[in-house]
Amino acid sequence: MVPAADIIAAIATPPGRGGIGVIRISGKPLTNLAKIILGKLPKPRSACLSKFVDTNGQVIDQGIALYFPAPNSYTGEDVLELQGHGGPAVMNLLLSQCLLAGARLAQPGEFTLRAYLNNKIDLIQAESVADIIEASTIEAARCAINSLQGRFSSRIEELVSLLITLRMLIEAALDFPEDEIDNLQTIQIQDRLEHIHSQLEQIFNDARQGNLLQEGIKIALVGEPNVGKSSLLNQLVEEEVAIVTEIPGTTRDTIQRTIMIAGIPIHIIDTAGLRETNDIVEQKGIERTHAAIKHADMVIWLVDSNQQQICVTNQVSSHIPIDKPRITVFNKIDLLLQNPKIEYEENNPKIHLSAKTGAGIELLRKKILEIAGWQFNPAGEGLFMARQRHLEALKLARTHLDIARSFTENEDQLELLAEELRLSQCALSSITGQFTADDLLGEIFSHFCIGK
Repeated sequence: MVPAADIIAAIATPPGRGGIGVIRISGKPLTNLAKIILGKLPKPRSACLSKFVDTNGQVIDQGIALYFPAPNSYTGEDVLELQGHGGPAVMNLLLSQCLLAGARLAQPGEFTLRAYLNNKIDLIQAESVADIIEASTIEAARCAINSLQGRFSSRIEELVSLLITLRMLIEAALDFPEDEIDNLQTIQIQDRLEHIHSQLEQIFNDARQGNLLQEGIKIALVGEPNVGKSSLLNQLVEEEVAIVTEIPGTTRDTIQRTIMIAGIPIHIIDTAGLRETNDIVEQKGIERTHAAIKHADMVIWLVDSNQQQICVTNQVSSHIPIDKPRITVFNKIDLLLQNPKIEYEENNPKIHLSAKTGAGIELLRKKILEIAGWQFNPAGEGLFMARQRHLEALKLARTHLDIARSFTENEDQLELLAEELRLSQCALSSITGQFTADDLLGEIFSHFCIGK
Protein backbone atom coordinates (compact mmCIF):
# COMPACT_ATOMS: atom_id res chain seq x y z
CA MET A 1 0.00 0.00 0.00
CA VAL A 2 1.53 3.32 -1.09
CA PRO A 3 0.44 6.68 0.39
CA ALA A 4 -1.22 9.20 -1.88
CA ALA A 5 1.11 11.58 -3.70
CA ASP A 6 -0.92 14.66 -2.83
CA ILE A 7 0.05 17.31 -0.29
CA ILE A 8 -1.82 17.48 3.02
CA ALA A 9 -1.98 20.29 5.56
CA ALA A 10 -3.58 20.81 8.98
CA ILE A 11 -3.35 22.83 12.17
CA ALA A 12 -1.23 20.69 14.50
CA THR A 13 -1.86 22.61 17.72
CA PRO A 14 -5.03 22.43 19.87
CA PRO A 15 -8.01 24.69 19.06
CA GLY A 16 -8.19 28.02 20.85
CA ARG A 17 -5.80 30.85 21.57
CA GLY A 18 -2.14 30.27 22.37
CA GLY A 19 1.25 31.85 22.12
CA ILE A 20 2.22 29.61 19.19
CA GLY A 21 0.20 27.85 16.52
CA VAL A 22 1.62 25.29 14.09
CA ILE A 23 0.56 24.39 10.56
CA ARG A 24 1.96 21.04 9.42
CA ILE A 25 2.30 20.23 5.71
CA SER A 26 3.43 16.93 4.20
CA GLY A 27 3.83 15.70 0.63
CA LYS A 28 6.21 15.91 -2.27
CA PRO A 29 7.36 18.20 -3.66
CA LEU A 30 6.73 21.24 -1.44
CA THR A 31 8.85 23.67 -3.44
CA ASN A 32 5.98 25.51 -5.15
CA LEU A 33 3.86 25.74 -2.01
CA ALA A 34 6.83 27.04 0.02
CA LYS A 35 7.59 29.69 -2.59
CA ILE A 36 3.96 30.89 -2.53
CA ILE A 37 3.70 31.09 1.28
CA LEU A 38 7.33 31.93 2.20
CA GLY A 39 8.87 33.20 -1.00
CA LYS A 40 11.44 30.39 -0.96
CA LEU A 41 12.09 26.85 0.22
CA PRO A 42 13.83 27.10 3.63
CA LYS A 43 17.17 25.47 4.34
CA PRO A 44 16.63 21.90 5.60
CA ARG A 45 16.35 21.45 9.37
CA SER A 46 17.10 25.07 10.16
CA ALA A 47 14.71 27.48 11.89
CA CYS A 48 14.04 30.33 9.50
CA LEU A 49 12.30 33.56 10.53
CA SER A 50 9.81 34.15 7.73
CA LYS A 51 6.84 36.19 6.65
CA PHE A 52 3.79 34.10 5.78
CA VAL A 53 1.95 35.62 2.83
CA ASP A 54 -1.24 34.81 0.94
CA THR A 55 -1.53 34.13 -2.79
CA ASN A 56 -1.72 37.89 -3.41
CA GLY A 57 1.53 38.55 -1.56
CA GLN A 58 -0.14 40.13 1.48
CA VAL A 59 1.48 39.29 4.83
CA ILE A 60 -0.70 37.07 7.03
CA ASP A 61 1.69 36.49 9.92
CA GLN A 62 5.36 36.22 10.83
CA GLY A 63 7.00 33.24 12.48
CA ILE A 64 9.37 30.30 12.13
CA ALA A 65 9.48 27.97 9.14
CA LEU A 66 11.04 24.50 9.41
CA TYR A 67 11.66 22.24 6.42
CA PHE A 68 12.41 18.50 6.67
CA PRO A 69 13.12 16.90 3.27
CA ALA A 70 12.24 13.25 2.66
CA PRO A 71 12.98 10.68 3.87
CA ASN A 72 14.29 12.24 7.10
CA SER A 73 10.98 13.52 8.43
CA TYR A 74 8.12 12.34 10.60
CA THR A 75 6.06 11.13 7.64
CA GLY A 76 8.94 10.07 5.41
CA GLU A 77 7.82 12.73 2.91
CA ASP A 78 8.82 16.38 2.60
CA VAL A 79 7.46 18.15 5.68
CA LEU A 80 7.07 21.88 6.23
CA GLU A 81 6.02 23.35 9.58
CA LEU A 82 4.89 26.95 9.91
CA GLN A 83 5.03 28.21 13.51
CA GLY A 84 3.07 31.41 13.87
CA HIS A 85 0.96 33.18 16.48
CA GLY A 86 -1.66 30.89 17.97
CA GLY A 87 -4.83 32.85 17.33
CA PRO A 88 -7.72 30.93 15.70
CA ALA A 89 -8.28 33.59 13.03
CA VAL A 90 -4.66 33.80 11.86
CA MET A 91 -4.24 30.00 11.98
CA ASN A 92 -7.35 29.38 9.89
CA LEU A 93 -6.33 32.09 7.43
CA LEU A 94 -2.85 30.61 7.05
CA LEU A 95 -4.30 27.11 6.62
CA SER A 96 -6.72 28.32 3.94
CA GLN A 97 -3.82 29.86 2.01
CA CYS A 98 -1.93 26.56 2.17
CA LEU A 99 -4.98 24.86 0.68
CA LEU A 100 -5.16 27.48 -2.09
CA ALA A 101 -1.46 26.89 -2.76
CA GLY A 102 -2.02 23.23 -3.60
CA ALA A 103 -2.55 21.29 -0.38
CA ARG A 104 -5.69 19.58 0.86
CA LEU A 105 -6.97 19.27 4.41
CA ALA A 106 -5.52 16.22 6.17
CA GLN A 107 -7.77 13.51 7.52
CA PRO A 108 -7.59 12.51 11.21
CA GLY A 109 -4.31 10.70 11.85
CA GLU A 110 -3.17 11.00 8.24
CA PHE A 111 0.31 12.31 9.08
CA THR A 112 0.94 9.31 11.35
CA LEU A 113 -0.66 7.00 8.79
CA ARG A 114 1.83 8.19 6.18
CA ALA A 115 4.66 7.64 8.66
CA TYR A 116 3.45 4.07 9.08
CA LEU A 117 2.98 3.47 5.34
CA ASN A 118 6.48 4.85 4.66
CA ASN A 119 7.98 2.46 7.25
CA LYS A 120 9.04 5.21 9.63
CA ILE A 121 7.15 3.51 12.46
CA ASP A 122 5.18 0.28 12.85
CA LEU A 123 1.50 0.07 13.79
CA ILE A 124 2.15 -0.28 17.52
CA GLN A 125 4.26 2.88 17.49
CA ALA A 126 1.63 4.69 15.42
CA GLU A 127 -1.07 3.83 17.97
CA SER A 128 1.20 4.90 20.82
CA VAL A 129 1.26 8.43 19.37
CA ALA A 130 -2.46 8.73 20.08
CA ASP A 131 -2.01 6.98 23.44
CA ILE A 132 0.56 9.57 24.55
CA ILE A 133 -1.83 12.39 23.67
CA GLU A 134 -4.75 10.72 25.45
CA ALA A 135 -2.80 9.57 28.53
CA SER A 136 -4.56 10.70 31.68
CA THR A 137 -1.86 9.65 34.15
CA ILE A 138 1.93 9.83 34.35
CA GLU A 139 2.09 6.03 34.41
CA ALA A 140 0.04 5.75 31.22
CA ALA A 141 2.18 8.36 29.48
CA ARG A 142 5.38 6.49 30.39
CA CYS A 143 4.00 3.23 29.04
CA ALA A 144 2.90 4.90 25.81
CA ILE A 145 6.37 6.39 25.37
CA ASN A 146 7.87 2.92 25.90
CA SER A 147 5.68 1.65 23.06
CA LEU A 148 6.64 4.60 20.84
CA GLN A 149 10.29 3.79 21.42
CA GLY A 150 9.68 0.23 20.22
CA ARG A 151 9.70 -1.80 23.43
CA PHE A 152 6.46 -3.64 22.62
CA SER A 153 7.37 -4.01 18.93
CA SER A 154 10.78 -5.51 19.66
CA ARG A 155 9.29 -8.18 21.92
CA ILE A 156 6.75 -9.13 19.26
CA GLU A 157 9.48 -9.23 16.62
CA GLU A 158 11.65 -11.47 18.81
CA LEU A 159 8.73 -13.86 19.24
CA VAL A 160 8.01 -13.88 15.51
CA SER A 161 11.68 -14.62 14.85
CA LEU A 162 11.50 -17.64 17.16
CA LEU A 163 8.41 -18.86 15.32
CA ILE A 164 10.09 -18.45 11.94
CA THR A 165 13.10 -20.48 13.09
CA LEU A 166 10.85 -23.26 14.35
CA ARG A 167 8.82 -23.22 11.15
CA MET A 168 12.04 -23.55 9.12
CA LEU A 169 12.98 -26.61 11.15
CA ILE A 170 9.60 -28.22 10.53
CA GLU A 171 9.47 -27.22 6.85
CA ALA A 172 12.88 -28.85 6.35
CA ALA A 173 11.51 -32.08 7.78
CA LEU A 174 8.51 -31.84 5.43
CA ASP A 175 10.73 -31.16 2.41
CA PHE A 176 12.90 -34.22 3.09
CA PRO A 177 10.42 -36.92 4.14
CA GLU A 178 12.94 -39.69 3.38
CA ASP A 179 14.91 -38.56 6.43
CA GLU A 180 12.97 -39.84 9.41
CA ILE A 181 12.60 -37.50 12.34
CA ASP A 182 14.44 -38.93 15.30
CA ASN A 183 13.49 -38.45 18.93
CA LEU A 184 16.16 -35.79 19.40
CA GLN A 185 14.61 -33.60 16.68
CA THR A 186 11.11 -34.17 18.10
CA ILE A 187 12.29 -33.08 21.54
CA GLN A 188 13.96 -30.05 20.00
CA ILE A 189 10.68 -29.02 18.35
CA GLN A 190 8.79 -29.51 21.62
CA ASP A 191 11.35 -27.55 23.63
CA ARG A 192 11.32 -24.66 21.16
CA LEU A 193 7.54 -24.60 21.14
CA GLU A 194 7.36 -24.57 24.94
CA HIS A 195 9.85 -21.69 25.05
CA ILE A 196 7.80 -19.70 22.53
CA HIS A 197 4.63 -20.38 24.50
CA SER A 198 6.30 -19.22 27.72
CA GLN A 199 7.52 -16.01 26.07
CA LEU A 200 4.05 -15.34 24.68
CA GLU A 201 2.49 -15.72 28.13
CA GLN A 202 4.93 -13.18 29.57
CA ILE A 203 4.19 -10.69 26.79
CA PHE A 204 0.45 -11.18 27.30
CA ASN A 205 0.74 -10.55 31.04
CA ASP A 206 2.75 -7.37 30.45
CA ALA A 207 0.30 -6.26 27.76
CA ARG A 208 -2.60 -6.65 30.20
CA GLN A 209 -0.82 -4.27 32.57
CA GLY A 210 -0.49 -1.66 29.83
CA ASN A 211 -4.10 -2.17 28.80
CA LEU A 212 -5.23 -1.53 32.37
CA LEU A 213 -3.32 1.76 32.39
CA GLN A 214 -5.00 2.85 29.18
CA GLU A 215 -8.56 1.58 29.48
CA GLY A 216 -8.92 0.90 33.21
CA ILE A 217 -11.76 -1.24 34.53
CA LYS A 218 -15.51 -0.76 34.85
CA ILE A 219 -17.06 -1.51 38.22
CA ALA A 220 -20.78 -1.68 38.98
CA LEU A 221 -21.95 -1.03 42.54
CA VAL A 222 -25.04 -3.17 43.08
CA GLY A 223 -27.26 -4.11 45.97
CA GLU A 224 -30.68 -3.64 47.47
CA PRO A 225 -31.92 -0.12 48.20
CA ASN A 226 -30.42 1.68 51.19
CA VAL A 227 -27.37 -0.58 51.66
CA GLY A 228 -24.98 2.35 51.12
CA LYS A 229 -24.01 2.22 47.44
CA SER A 230 -24.09 5.99 47.03
CA SER A 231 -22.16 6.47 50.27
CA LEU A 232 -19.49 4.06 49.03
CA LEU A 233 -19.28 5.92 45.70
CA ASN A 234 -18.82 9.21 47.55
CA GLN A 235 -16.14 7.64 49.74
CA LEU A 236 -14.20 6.24 46.77
CA VAL A 237 -14.48 9.44 44.75
CA GLU A 238 -13.76 11.51 47.88
CA GLU A 239 -16.53 14.01 47.15
CA GLU A 240 -20.30 14.22 47.35
CA VAL A 241 -21.37 13.11 43.89
CA ALA A 242 -24.43 11.07 44.87
CA ILE A 243 -27.39 12.00 47.06
CA VAL A 244 -27.47 10.00 50.28
CA THR A 245 -30.68 9.64 52.32
CA GLU A 246 -32.29 6.99 54.49
CA ILE A 247 -35.16 6.73 52.00
CA PRO A 248 -34.89 3.49 49.94
CA GLY A 249 -34.78 4.04 46.19
CA THR A 250 -33.12 7.48 46.30
CA THR A 251 -30.82 6.55 43.41
CA ARG A 252 -33.04 5.95 40.38
CA ASP A 253 -30.45 6.20 37.63
CA THR A 254 -26.85 5.21 37.17
CA ILE A 255 -24.15 7.65 38.25
CA GLN A 256 -20.66 7.17 36.81
CA ARG A 257 -17.39 8.61 38.05
CA THR A 258 -13.74 7.81 37.32
CA ILE A 259 -11.09 7.64 40.01
CA MET A 260 -7.41 6.71 39.88
CA ILE A 261 -5.92 3.94 41.99
CA ALA A 262 -2.16 3.46 41.47
CA GLY A 263 -2.53 5.20 38.12
CA ILE A 264 -5.31 2.83 36.94
CA PRO A 265 -8.55 4.52 35.78
CA ILE A 266 -11.41 2.95 37.74
CA HIS A 267 -14.80 3.71 36.18
CA ILE A 268 -17.35 3.27 38.98
CA ILE A 269 -21.09 3.09 38.28
CA ASP A 270 -23.50 3.60 41.16
CA THR A 271 -26.72 1.80 40.23
CA ALA A 272 -30.32 1.89 41.34
CA GLY A 273 -31.18 -0.56 44.11
CA LEU A 274 -32.53 -3.91 42.93
CA ARG A 275 -35.99 -4.68 44.26
CA GLU A 276 -39.56 -5.26 43.13
CA THR A 277 -41.27 -1.93 42.50
CA ASN A 278 -44.28 -0.45 40.72
CA ASP A 279 -42.59 2.92 40.28
CA ILE A 280 -42.07 3.36 36.52
CA VAL A 281 -39.07 5.67 36.97
CA GLU A 282 -37.42 3.28 39.43
CA GLN A 283 -38.08 0.36 37.07
CA LYS A 284 -36.18 2.18 34.32
CA GLY A 285 -33.29 2.70 36.72
CA ILE A 286 -33.28 -1.01 37.59
CA GLU A 287 -33.16 -1.88 33.88
CA ARG A 288 -30.04 0.27 33.60
CA THR A 289 -28.61 -1.53 36.62
CA HIS A 290 -28.88 -4.83 34.78
CA ALA A 291 -27.17 -3.26 31.75
CA ALA A 292 -24.37 -1.91 33.96
CA ILE A 293 -23.79 -5.36 35.47
CA LYS A 294 -23.64 -6.90 31.99
CA HIS A 295 -20.99 -4.47 30.70
CA ALA A 296 -18.93 -4.19 33.91
CA ASP A 297 -15.54 -5.85 34.29
CA MET A 298 -16.19 -6.32 38.00
CA VAL A 299 -19.14 -6.08 40.40
CA ILE A 300 -19.07 -4.80 43.97
CA TRP A 301 -22.08 -6.29 45.72
CA LEU A 302 -23.08 -4.32 48.80
CA VAL A 303 -24.88 -5.96 51.70
CA ASP A 304 -26.00 -4.52 55.02
CA SER A 305 -23.84 -6.11 57.74
CA ASN A 306 -26.99 -7.05 59.64
CA GLN A 307 -28.04 -9.25 56.69
CA GLN A 308 -24.94 -11.45 56.55
CA GLN A 309 -26.81 -14.62 57.37
CA ILE A 310 -29.27 -14.30 54.49
CA CYS A 311 -26.94 -12.79 51.90
CA VAL A 312 -26.31 -16.12 50.20
CA THR A 313 -29.92 -16.36 49.06
CA ASN A 314 -30.24 -12.66 48.37
CA GLN A 315 -32.09 -11.97 45.12
CA VAL A 316 -29.42 -9.49 44.06
CA SER A 317 -26.84 -12.27 43.76
CA SER A 318 -28.91 -14.04 41.12
CA HIS A 319 -28.49 -11.04 38.79
CA ILE A 320 -24.68 -11.26 38.86
CA PRO A 321 -23.24 -13.73 36.32
CA ILE A 322 -21.28 -16.54 37.95
CA ASP A 323 -18.18 -15.84 35.85
CA LYS A 324 -18.22 -12.09 36.60
CA PRO A 325 -15.45 -11.06 39.07
CA ARG A 326 -17.03 -9.75 42.24
CA ILE A 327 -16.28 -8.39 45.67
CA THR A 328 -18.90 -8.74 48.39
CA VAL A 329 -18.90 -5.72 50.71
CA PHE A 330 -20.59 -5.84 54.09
CA ASN A 331 -21.32 -2.21 54.85
CA LYS A 332 -22.29 -0.30 58.03
CA ILE A 333 -19.88 -2.05 60.40
CA ASP A 334 -19.83 1.22 62.36
CA LEU A 335 -23.36 0.43 63.57
CA LEU A 336 -22.13 -2.92 64.91
CA LEU A 337 -18.94 -1.44 66.39
CA GLN A 338 -16.83 -3.81 64.27
CA ASN A 339 -13.38 -3.33 62.78
CA PRO A 340 -12.65 -3.56 59.05
CA LYS A 341 -11.55 -6.97 57.83
CA ILE A 342 -11.34 -9.12 54.73
CA GLU A 343 -12.41 -12.75 54.37
CA TYR A 344 -11.35 -14.97 51.50
CA GLU A 345 -13.60 -17.34 49.63
CA GLU A 346 -12.92 -18.86 46.24
CA ASN A 347 -13.59 -16.18 43.61
CA ASN A 348 -15.59 -14.11 46.13
CA PRO A 349 -13.60 -12.06 48.65
CA LYS A 350 -15.64 -10.43 51.39
CA ILE A 351 -14.73 -7.05 52.85
CA HIS A 352 -16.30 -5.58 55.99
CA LEU A 353 -16.19 -1.77 55.99
CA SER A 354 -18.06 1.43 56.70
CA ALA A 355 -18.91 3.64 53.73
CA LYS A 356 -19.96 6.32 56.22
CA THR A 357 -16.68 6.60 58.15
CA GLY A 358 -14.30 5.31 55.46
CA ALA A 359 -13.01 2.47 57.64
CA GLY A 360 -11.88 -0.39 55.39
CA ILE A 361 -11.93 1.61 52.15
CA GLU A 362 -8.22 1.01 51.62
CA LEU A 363 -8.79 -2.74 51.84
CA LEU A 364 -11.33 -2.39 49.04
CA ARG A 365 -9.00 -0.33 46.87
CA LYS A 366 -6.23 -2.91 47.12
CA LYS A 367 -8.59 -5.79 46.40
CA ILE A 368 -9.94 -4.04 43.29
CA LEU A 369 -6.41 -3.79 41.86
CA GLU A 370 -5.62 -7.38 42.81
CA ILE A 371 -8.68 -8.80 41.06
CA ALA A 372 -8.05 -6.59 38.03
CA GLY A 373 -4.64 -8.23 37.73
CA TRP A 374 -2.53 -5.16 38.40
CA GLN A 375 1.05 -5.80 39.50
CA PHE A 376 2.48 -2.69 41.12
CA ASN A 377 5.59 -1.48 39.33
CA PRO A 378 6.76 1.92 40.65
CA ALA A 379 9.42 2.36 37.98
CA GLY A 380 7.22 1.21 35.11
CA GLU A 381 10.06 -1.13 34.09
CA GLY A 382 9.11 -3.36 31.17
CA LEU A 383 5.60 -1.95 30.82
CA PHE A 384 4.24 -0.79 27.51
CA MET A 385 0.89 0.45 26.28
CA ALA A 386 -1.44 -2.17 24.82
CA ARG A 387 -4.89 -1.88 23.30
CA GLN A 388 -7.72 -4.38 23.28
CA ARG A 389 -6.91 -5.42 19.72
CA HIS A 390 -3.38 -6.30 20.85
CA LEU A 391 -4.75 -8.53 23.61
CA GLU A 392 -7.13 -10.25 21.19
CA ALA A 393 -4.29 -10.89 18.73
CA LEU A 394 -2.11 -12.31 21.51
CA LYS A 395 -4.97 -14.57 22.63
CA LEU A 396 -5.42 -15.80 19.05
CA ALA A 397 -1.70 -16.48 18.73
CA ARG A 398 -1.81 -18.41 22.00
CA THR A 399 -4.77 -20.47 20.81
CA HIS A 400 -2.90 -21.56 17.70
CA LEU A 401 0.18 -22.40 19.78
CA ASP A 402 -1.95 -24.52 22.11
CA ILE A 403 -3.30 -26.44 19.12
CA ALA A 404 0.22 -26.78 17.71
CA ARG A 405 1.41 -28.37 20.95
CA SER A 406 -1.07 -31.20 20.42
CA PHE A 407 0.58 -32.06 17.08
CA THR A 408 4.15 -32.51 18.33
CA GLU A 409 3.90 -36.18 19.26
CA ASN A 410 3.13 -37.57 15.81
CA GLU A 411 5.39 -36.95 12.81
CA ASP A 412 2.39 -37.53 10.52
CA GLN A 413 0.91 -34.30 11.83
CA LEU A 414 3.83 -32.04 10.99
CA GLU A 415 1.84 -30.25 8.27
CA LEU A 416 -0.89 -29.42 10.78
CA LEU A 417 1.75 -28.24 13.25
CA ALA A 418 3.36 -26.03 10.62
CA GLU A 419 0.00 -24.48 9.69
CA GLU A 420 -0.86 -23.64 13.31
CA LEU A 421 2.55 -22.00 13.72
CA ARG A 422 1.93 -19.97 10.55
CA LEU A 423 -1.44 -18.79 11.86
CA SER A 424 0.12 -17.88 15.21
CA GLN A 425 2.78 -15.86 13.40
CA CYS A 426 0.13 -14.03 11.35
CA ALA A 427 -1.77 -13.12 14.53
CA LEU A 428 1.39 -11.66 16.07
CA SER A 429 2.36 -9.83 12.88
CA SER A 430 -1.05 -8.14 12.79
CA ILE A 431 -0.07 -6.34 16.02
CA THR A 432 2.85 -4.54 14.41
CA GLY A 433 0.98 -4.10 11.13
CA GLN A 434 3.01 -6.46 8.97
CA PHE A 435 -0.24 -8.19 7.99
CA THR A 436 -3.10 -5.76 8.51
CA ALA A 437 -6.34 -5.22 6.61
CA ASP A 438 -6.98 -1.74 5.20
CA ASP A 439 -10.31 -1.49 7.04
CA LEU A 440 -8.50 -1.97 10.36
CA LEU A 441 -6.10 0.85 9.47
CA GLY A 442 -9.06 3.10 8.74
CA GLU A 443 -10.61 2.28 12.11
CA ILE A 444 -7.36 2.89 14.02
CA PHE A 445 -6.38 6.20 12.44
CA SER A 446 -9.91 7.64 12.34
CA HIS A 447 -9.69 8.18 16.11
CA PHE A 448 -6.58 10.36 15.83
CA CYS A 449 -6.83 14.14 16.03
CA ILE A 450 -6.35 16.11 12.83
CA GLY A 451 -2.74 17.27 12.54
CA LYS A 452 -1.20 14.03 13.88
